[in-house]
Amino acid sequence: MKLILRYVRPYRRLILTVMAIKLLGTGTDLLMPYVLEHLLDHVIPAADSAWPVVAWSGVMFLLTWITRVLNVSANRKSVRVARESTFAVRRDLFHTALNLSGSQMDQIGLPSLISRMTSDTYNVQNFIRMIQTMGIRAPIMLLGGIAITLTMDTGLALILCIMAPVMIVLVCFVSWKGIPLFNEVQRRMDMLVRRMRESITGIRVVRALGKEPYEKQRYGEANARMMRQEVKASVIMSLPGPIVTLFLNVGLTLVVLIGARRVNDGHTAPGVILAFLTYFNMILMGVMGLNRIFMMMSKANASANRIGEVIDLPEELTPLPAEQLAEPQEEGMLIFDHVSFNYDADTPGEAHGQFLGEERQKCLDDISFRVKKGGSLGVIGATGSGKTSIINLLMRFYDPQQGHVFVDGKDVRAYERDELHRKFGVVFQNDVIFADTIRENVTFGREITERKMIRAAADAMAGQFIEGYEDAYEHKAAIRGANFSGGQKQRLLITRALAAEPEILIMDDASSALDYRTDAKLRKAIREHHGNATTVVIAQRISSILSMDEIIVLHEGKMIGRGSHAELLASCAEYRDIYRTQMNEEEVV
Repeated sequence: MKLILRYVRPYRRLILTVMAIKLLGTGTDLLMPYVLEHLLDHVIPAADSAWPVVAWSGVMFLLTWITRVLNVSANRKSVRVARESTFAVRRDLFHTALNLSGSQMDQIGLPSLISRMTSDTYNVQNFIRMIQTMGIRAPIMLLGGIAITLTMDTGLALILCIMAPVMIVLVCFVSWKGIPLFNEVQRRMDMLVRRMRESITGIRVVRALGKEPYEKQRYGEANARMMRQEVKASVIMSLPGPIVTLFLNVGLTLVVLIGARRVNDGHTAPGVILAFLTYFNMILMGVMGLNRIFMMMSKANASANRIGEVIDLPEELTPLPAEQLAEPQEEGMLIFDHVSFNYDADTPGEAHGQFLGEERQKCLDDISFRVKKGGSLGVIGATGSGKTSIINLLMRFYDPQQGHVFVDGKDVRAYERDELHRKFGVVFQNDVIFADTIRENVTFGREITERKMIRAAADAMAGQFIEGYEDAYEHKAAIRGANFSGGQKQRLLITRALAAEPEILIMDDASSALDYRTDAKLRKAIREHHGNATTVVIAQRISSILSMDEIIVLHEGKMIGRGSHAELLASCAEYRDIYRTQMNEEEVV
């Protein structure tokens, strides 16, 4: 609840206004049965004409109108508070998500992050809205109803006074039990979102293999687990409802029986009994409102805790103090200095199916290399050998467990995040085309001139197909670039990387969908027009890295070869095997 209080605090004056308005509205609502009783027992019997009856009926109409106006005003203001405070929660949650380190993102998981930004914020918004209105109306209806009935007939009111505490304790106890149940509901929701995301993202593979029934079964199992947990939580949280109704109906029956006898004996007026029946319904509404509040509070508390777990995460990859940094190296150099790294280094081995004490294989193990300013480095190796991990460390998505990484001769841990990333132009292995125009996909909110964009497209071999569209750079890309071929998407992504004329160009298997001729033209254009950029190319095929100044060969996180193409052919058996498998004289450009 601390998170909710933090975000509604700026609206405390408006909340107090809502509470005051709701208090007045509930007060006028509570007066209605009292006025009715006065009209039936005092005004009508003593009236000599219709005017007193009409006047008191007018009072009832006025109270009804005031109640409605006040309630509508309070509800509108409460919706505003809920809307704007939840907007701030979603904004901060999204901003935090953008700044998460790689290890933090791995820990939370993308599906869980999505459900926290959707269903969890929805639960919080509903609670903020409800607590401002129902949180005032319900207890006032309950306590006010009991207080007024005590002034009307103490004997009949004692029936309520006996039952009310029992019902309130029951509602509070069940609600307290419901909080961990709703925590589990949200965890199951994470699993359901994960399953759905996997199935939808891989829909082409699912259809190609005809596995729709299999995916339906897997989703159905996750959905069923979610439903069972939700039913369990809802059943327990709904238990007070029928019990409270039973108590109040028993009380209502006793009021009718005892009240009828008191009317016959002349101790109670008939209007009092009618007012009591109305107040009983109000008290029932008050108790049921409290039940709804506690039920929503349980959901909101679970959701707020999950949101707070993300928003309150410290920013891990901030610049370190100078005393914790390695000594600067030659300016312009990219350096890995005896770097060892593992993604799950801080996670117990048993979580990954290994025994404690067993040493896990490192993603990178004692890697060292240097690339001078304007130089080029090729990285090759089998899948899972650690190639992409080099990018993750260069851009400081993660920090290594051992060794140091230098960019432009400076320890990467000394940079502000934006300062570091502005140096890079990157094409990731599984990069994203956004559902926007080609222009926006290339410029991506950066100050890139038309001339730079067109030149980058030409260098990336993308200019011809882009200008082939009637609307050229204003052509709209579908979600994830579904209306482009694999080669077109890769060329657009390379255009995006080249457009800002970066100091360091990184291409992670960025030309795998290109034919050899286009790949060769691309490499030539980069050499001729972006020769000042330090280039790191990660590739599966040797033709993409033949012209690099230096090539390193990775195998299971270890560097087993380093040198030029010719040197590796002579000294590295694995590189030689890759070359013989992939290349022949006609394919060498």
